[in-house]
Amino acid sequence: MPAVVATPTNRQRVFVRYVTAILIDLVVLNLFAEYWKNVFIDTFTTSLLAAIVLQVLLKLTMALEHKVGAFFKARPGRLMTFLRFFSAWLVLFGSKLVILEAIVQMFGDDVRFLGAFHGVVALIVVIVAMLVAEEIFVRIYRKLGDNTPSEESGVRREQAL
Repeated sequence: MPAVVATPTNRQRVFVRYVTAILIDLVVLNLFAEYWKNVFIDTFTTSLLAAIVLQVLLKLTMALEHKVGAFFKARPGRLMTFLRFFSAWLVLFGSKLVILEAIVQMFGDDVRFLGAFHGVVALIVVIVAMLVAEEIFVRIYRKLGDNTPSEESGVRREQAL
């Protein structure tokens, strides 16, 4: 056992969070490319770059959605509540078109989403699967960090030894 355990810094936590999210996205993206005809990715390197681009664009989308939502939430009234939900939907749906166009511009024919509405449906399915996979991972990680009374007493016994 090490004598001193260093607590990770916030920058280290953010780094691990984003690397983990990118790797989860990479796995999901490659599974879709392998098993669904509506997703085509030329090479593994391209899929890694696409996963990075998708992660960055998704984080920017979520930040924008939260900012727009906070704007309307700060104002009272039913109209503002409606506008908050409508603007969230608009940002989240409209961003998929922007993301698809960014993928097309960056990767050309090396990454293609095919099918209904020029691939928008396939992209949305992939993005939802990525978000679900990330959420499952986070929930498992948090659950593993929960200390039950028996675990805590075991730790105290080890520390006393």
